Amino acid sequence: MEHVAAGGPAMAPQYGGGQFGPTGTPVKRGRRRWPKVLLGLVVVLAIVIVGGYFYLDSRLKRENALADYSGRPADTPGTNWLIVGSDSREGLSKQQRKAYATGTAAGRRTDSMMLMHTGSGGTTLVSLPRDSYVPIAGHGSNKLNAAFAFGGPQLLVRTVEQATGVHIDHYAEVGFGGFVGVVDAVGGVRLCIKEPMKDHKAGLNLKKGCQTLNGGQALGYVRTRASARADLDRVARQRQFFSALISKATSPGVLLNPFRSVPMALHATDNFSVDQRDGLTDLVGLMWSMKGVGSGDGVTTTVPVGGFGSSPAAGSYLIWDRTKATELFNALKTDTKVPKDAISH
Repeated sequence: MEHVAAGGPAMAPQYGGGQFGPTGTPVKRGRRRWPKVLLGLVVVLAIVIVGGYFYLDSRLKRENALADYSGRPADTPGTNWLIVGSDSREGLSKQQRKAYATGTAAGRRTDSMMLMHTGSGGTTLVSLPRDSYVPIAGHGSNKLNAAFAFGGPQLLVRTVEQATGVHIDHYAEVGFGGFVGVVDAVGGVRLCIKEPMKDHKAGLNLKKGCQTLNGGQALGYVRTRASARADLDRVARQRQFFSALISKATSPGVLLNPFRSVPMALHATDNFSVDQRDGLTDLVGLMWSMKGVGSGDGVTTTVPVGGFGSSPAAGSYLIWDRTKATELFNALKTDTKVPKDAISH
């Protein structure tokens, strides 16, 4: 017979401190804890993501590149980036500077310039050869890269806007060190080289065939002018490599691998300069827009060239084909499809 304690009903037996439900089924403490544990993990993850975002955003270098001025082109449909590669050696060791044949000059000068437009018609990436002969406010006419030397990013942006009629919304600049670091962080970029390439001035020595370029090799590849069309070949290689790099950087194999994605993010944010109003979300948007170009969905071109010239002040320079260049830039301004006859390589 079951023993009943005086003054009350029989008590359900307790085992190891456990509890029983209304039906006598044991209730495990773990089942009651897991929602709290899950909530805690979500909170921690949210803190890491938000904290990581603000940390990376704080590493970006900012400067006033997009200043207003009298006669500035009005805002137009779509989004326009001026993407600049400079020859800043910051971030490279002495050994790297020697191995990559970068020299030891202080400061920074423009080494490449690209105008990227995204809109209803997709993405268009336009190379602006640094030897382009254009008017520069307060300095007469000279090569495009002279604008940066005369007045830094602000004068360069103004010169591009006035030469193209396209309103620039965002500015991004990366030096040699940042470029090498990002390429190495993603594990290199695979390209197929049609002919052997050797240029001691750019520290370049590549064999013919498909291969994965590390940071130093990639830097030489986008810098060399040792080919038949010199700067025109160089800007085509820059577009090709930049597209391939973005495709690799936005691939699942990099984004989902913390040993790739974290170093890439650290190198990118520590070595990129942007306008004072730009932030990390803008750079992420730039990468995803470029992803379309890398997959072949966008348009890549060089400003159509009409000829060459020289002057005592500028030396040898190239001249845009004004008719075709106007077609190209009008398409960007109106966010319409670029005419085929305005696309050149």
